Parts: sequence; structure tokens; C-alpha cells
Amino acid sequence: MTLDALLIESARRLADAGSPSARLDAEVLLCHVLGVERAWLYTWGDREADDTAVGRLRVLVARRAAGEPVAYLTGEREFWGLRLATDPSTLIPRPDTETLVEAALALALAQGPGGRLLDLGTGSGAIALAFASERPAWRVLGLDIRPEAVALAQRNAERLALANAEFGESDWFAALTDEPGDTQRFAIIVSNPPYIAEDDPHLAAGDVRFEPRSALVADDAGLADLCYLVQRARQHLQPGGWLLLEHGWGQAAAVREALVAAGYDEVASRRDLGGHERVSLGKKAPR
Repeated sequence: MTLDALLIESARRLADAGSPSARLDAEVLLCHVLGVERAWLYTWGDREADDTAVGRLRVLVARRAAGEPVAYLTGEREFWGLRLATDPSTLIPRPDTETLVEAALALALAQGPGGRLLDLGTGSGAIALAFASERPAWRVLGLDIRPEAVALAQRNAERLALANAEFGESDWFAALTDEPGDTQRFAIIVSNPPYIAEDDPHLAAGDVRFEPRSALVADDAGLADLCYLVQRARQHLQPGGWLLLEHGWGQAAAVREALVAAGYDEVASRRDLGGHERVSLGKKAPR
């Protein structure tokens, strides 16, 4: 069987299982099995596939057909041009979250060449590492309550040789003392916290079925963690510092209202690639 024929077989099985990206999934899985880039497949698709590769791919295709995310099957996902290791202990980085990175980078540029950024609930480290790769003069700290997530993020930092990013274990701000001084104050705080309601039907479909529920679901119709961060972040922001929060597409108004009520200035929202309000932000008064 040629590689092209193997791809056709795999894509057909995934399409029959309801995959909306069957051909792409098949290509990514075959590239993972062969250790090649997708461009290689387009050039050498007429080559014969050996039995080992056929067997490995069919196992992966069967798992994908059962719903397992491609990022968990291959152990990696690209985000902001960075190839990140992934595993079931963390959420899979998604393109919409690049909206948060873009907004943070723009604010950092306006603040000067250096500063400190805190990423809460860092997971695989995607947001922290994307920011660190673009702003090498900044010091970036990512915190997560799950030790396995912290270990994964640190491995990603080492793989990418991003020495300006470090990671630690913390239940939100718990590991940060409340002592005054710049050591515990940040110019920018970002987070992609849990924001899905417990009864949201999307939890029973797609990749989220396999992702850690604790990183997805929050009380109060998904707003509990967002509101907690709005309230607590002020203690750890420098005067004039910014808080940026990713949220669901229907939650922007509620998050803006919480930011205004907590005393943040210049409250606004940013839209994602689909045109939905995905990130809301506010500035601590510079006094």
C-alpha cells in the first residue's frame, strides 16, 4: 500500500466517524508515525508504506475515530509558531487564545522594553512561552495548581530554550506573598481560566471530552473564576498594570461589568479570529 492510499483509507475512516477535519487529521497522524513534515508527504506519497507504519497509523486512527484529540495522540500542538508538548493533564492550546497573546504583546510594547508578566493557570505554558518568545527582555512567570502541568510547561520552556520564562505550582495567587515591593507585582497579568458552565452541552462533544474538566468548568454559569481573578489581581498589579482574561464568546459584557465594578480603568474587549469577543482587559489606576 502506498502512503497516498494509506492516507485515503485513514481519512475515509475518520470522515465516517464524523471528523470535520478527516484528511488533515490523517496527514498529521501519518507525519507523526513517519517523523516527517506534511510537505514530505505531498512529494513522496507514491512510496510504499511499511507494515510497521501501517499498523501504528491504524491504531492512532482508531483512537482518533473514538474521539481522542490529535494533540494528545501526537503529544504536541503548534501555538504561536511554537511546537509545544501536550498531554491530558492540560488543555490543548487553541488559535483563539492567540488573541490574548496579541493583546498582551501590544500592551508590553507600550510599557517599555522590560517588565514582569504573570500567567495564571498556565497549563502547557502556551501563553507564557508565546509572550516570552516575543519579549525576551521581560520576565515571565507561569503558575498552575497541577504539578504535572507545571512540569510540562517547564519542559516546553527548556525545549524552546526560553530562559526568561519560569513556572511554579500555585492555586491562583496563593504562592505569591502579599509583601509590598516589585518582586510580587506585575506589569501584566493574563489568564485563560475555566469559564464553561457545568451544564454546557459542548462538554459532551469534541476534544473537550478528553481534556481535564477542572481546567474547563467554573461555577456561576462559568463566571466564578473570572470574577475571582478580577478581584484578586489588583493586589499583584503594579500601578498602571493590566489584567487580561480570556472568556467565552458570550461572557464579555459580564466580565467588563466586573472589571468596572472592581475599579479598573480603560476596560475593553478584543475579538478572536471568528469575530467573537474573546478577551477582556482593564488597567489598574496609576496611583
